[in-house]
Amino acid sequence: MNYTFKRGVHPNSSKSASKNKPIERMPAPEKVSISLAQHIGKPAMPIVNVGDYVKAGQLIAQADGFVSANIYSSVSGTVESISEMRATPMGKSAHIVIANDGQYDAVTLPILENPTKDEIIERIKVAGIVGMGGAGFPTHVKLMPKDKVDTLIINAAECEPYITCDHRIMLEYTEQFVEGARLLMKALALDKVYIGVETNKPDAIDAIKAYVLDKNITDVVVVPLKPKYPQGAEKQLIYAVTKRKVPVGGLPAAVGCVVDNVHTALSTYQAVVEGKPLYERVMTVTGEGIKEAKNLLVRTGTLYDKVLEYCGGFSSDNVVKLISGGPMMGISVMNGECATTKTTSCLLLLTPNGANLADPTECINCSKCASVCPMNLMPMFIDSALANADLDTTIKYGVLSCIECGCCAFICPAARPLVQTMKLAKKKIKERK
Repeated sequence: MNYTFKRGVHPNSSKSASKNKPIERMPAPEKVSISLAQHIGKPAMPIVNVGDYVKAGQLIAQADGFVSANIYSSVSGTVESISEMRATPMGKSAHIVIANDGQYDAVTLPILENPTKDEIIERIKVAGIVGMGGAGFPTHVKLMPKDKVDTLIINAAECEPYITCDHRIMLEYTEQFVEGARLLMKALALDKVYIGVETNKPDAIDAIKAYVLDKNITDVVVVPLKPKYPQGAEKQLIYAVTKRKVPVGGLPAAVGCVVDNVHTALSTYQAVVEGKPLYERVMTVTGEGIKEAKNLLVRTGTLYDKVLEYCGGFSSDNVVKLISGGPMMGISVMNGECATTKTTSCLLLLTPNGANLADPTECINCSKCASVCPMNLMPMFIDSALANADLDTTIKYGVLSCIECGCCAFICPAARPLVQTMKLAKKKIKERK
């Protein structure tokens, strides 16, 4: 049985270019530009000064509040500047710029042997671990829910087209990933963890099952998911695995669930067992516009331009979109001056063959957007209401429940920018409040 949710779409997976490419460690650049806002919540506060010498794995910015996360240097070298404003996919952010001395001196945290529940949570907090599937929610906050939780789900669906970094982690870091998931389970005081993997990744499913069988592990359950987008969305994944429905405006904990990402599990293992804080991650570089698709282990603060250069640069002069993330939920960026963060899962280069460049036309009232919306919304009515500056009607039709998955825009024959409509409506509603 393949578990799934209602509605959704079936875009081409477009993963063939990178899915069989082993993870490569990309050499660190001469400089890194490390954002202080690599997570949901308040940006971290710098605790170093210009001219300071720092080591890789050294804390350089401290969490500023409960919903915030520590930031670590990804190289050894000298702090050149602080609070330099740079563009990120989420807007401008202050950065700490460090000149790499090429020595790669590193410091680690003390290794924890047989840690308690509280020690795991504290280590995750100290190591600056966040949700690495894209949202960047501080993981220690997830592990201290106000509601009673009985189910931990690891999101290993990787349903977004093109992206293959989680797939490669499951194949190449199977032990570390599975044991990291079990540490998250222990932090929640649970006796089982569910790993949801789409069945179009049979080698990953086999690798996980082989490991747990070899180690006689009985608290890990692999849940085969039907390949469909957005299978990895939190609410849809919870429904697929448990048939529970997260209430409107509610968090997964409201139905007794916590969802964490593959890379978050791996980073948890590295922080607890190896004493390594979070300052590098695996990302996919792919698309018709790149010369060589790769899965790279990249240090945070590496400019996109350097990543693209390492992959051979553009395959042609006809690259029309550079996207941070995947084609459905990623964010287009103007150039390669952004720097990688904890949540940079992919750099995608699209040519006209892979990008929809059609100009939008008037809605033709076909209702296809409503037929595929996994949240059972009516995007065409929200789009119309916003065009008339009627925010109350957008609320009436559930815009605040939109997960911005892009199914509506993907299926729309009129090429309406429906995701942008949803985001703009939410922004205006927030401003009105």
